[in-house]
Amino acid sequence: MFPSGPARQSGELSRRGFLGLAAAGLSATALSACSGPSTSSGTTSDKHQQIDFTGVKPAREITFWSSNPGSSQEVTQQIIDAFHQSQSDIRVQLVTAGSNYEDIAQKFQAAQAGGKLPDLVVLSDVWWFRYYLQDSIIPLDSAFTALNWDTSDYREQLVSDYKYDGATWAMPWARSTPLFYWNKAHWAAAGLPDRAPTTWTEFAEWAPKLKAANAGIQNAFQLPALAGYAGWSFQNNLWGWGGSWSAKGAFDITCDKPESVAALQFLADAVYKNKWSGVAGKDSTNDLSAGAVSATVGSTGSLVGILKVAKFDVGAGFLPGGPAATSPVCPTGGAGVGIPKKIKPENQLAAATFIKFLTSPENTLKFAQATGYMPVRKSADPSSLIAKAPQSKVAIDQLAATRNQDWARVFLPGADQEMANACAAILTKNAEVQGEMTKLKSKLEGIYTSQVQPHLK
Repeated sequence: MFPSGPARQSGELSRRGFLGLAAAGLSATALSACSGPSTSSGTTSDKHQQIDFTGVKPAREITFWSSNPGSSQEVTQQIIDAFHQSQSDIRVQLVTAGSNYEDIAQKFQAAQAGGKLPDLVVLSDVWWFRYYLQDSIIPLDSAFTALNWDTSDYREQLVSDYKYDGATWAMPWARSTPLFYWNKAHWAAAGLPDRAPTTWTEFAEWAPKLKAANAGIQNAFQLPALAGYAGWSFQNNLWGWGGSWSAKGAFDITCDKPESVAALQFLADAVYKNKWSGVAGKDSTNDLSAGAVSATVGSTGSLVGILKVAKFDVGAGFLPGGPAATSPVCPTGGAGVGIPKKIKPENQLAAATFIKFLTSPENTLKFAQATGYMPVRKSADPSSLIAKAPQSKVAIDQLAATRNQDWARVFLPGADQEMANACAAILTKNAEVQGEMTKLKSKLEGIYTSQVQPHLK
């Protein structure tokens, strides 16, 4: 649901290098995606210029555009109300600007062309660098100074995803990892150990037992809905088999390699040959919550919703590994918040003031308790969160074993949709895996060759 991953220390320099090159040379056409915002406006000459907030008085009223990730509208409004109670200088209006990250991206893009801009906007971790490239967001570092805002308490794995070239372009807010969820009652009926499978091969051995012991279930496992999420969630399977969409920290497309093909063939066999898995039409976590399937993979942002609906004990564990690797095989996801460039400094400073409050230790914990997202501050004591939902500890623990996503997915415009289309052909139409991955490689290389490579120096 929430696709993206933070830059790890091991790959941070090379990723930063790409973005720096892209900032210097990518044209509007090059960064125009098949979905999400285009980059048809803006220049690259002054992107790193920090805003001088000396003598600036925060605006009295600001708007916050959100897609309410993880059904977070209510808790976000509660935090806004608490902000109003804490001071009387700034009022925040929460605006639902779309139902998902793509919706809000399109609306934000439209506003760049002449509409009314927000003062604070949700930035998907997949799309935020496009806003940077079109010169539509500001670096936040001078606001940190102006507000005496110490950012060292933020979880480095999350905040570093928005840093490069010596500037910080957003702050983490609704951040997640995918988890393996299961129905403990189904597990018990099948006589399985009360834990997530260590590998997908182990789960394949468990699946017939689950189906035999739980008459009436649709599937032992439900694959996530493919539109928009296949490229994200199936990185786990590819990495576990030693494959990938593209080579680590590079644009070398590897989706057609034997390891990648084997990982996707395993999923195809689970659906068609061994018949223990299905594919969700809309939301696999809803299928799990309804008791229709025994297990699925979903965002930590779905945790609270699952617990509210499910009439059984819900298990949550690390993502399974594969025959080549069991760690790290998990990407992170979610969104941060940033500030538009084409608004007044008074509004920018007011927005930064609210971000500081929004992501405080107290409020990141409140947000996590209400949604299932991870606390983004190290000093936020998760004990009350874990006491209320022990499953949330899994997400926090798994954070240390995450891996930044393949460049082919996050940096090639429109690649995510191409991945989803290829996976849909394989998993809903029983298309031949090698053939689909060969075609996908050709499409991804075409995107790179025509839209990215000519602009890299």
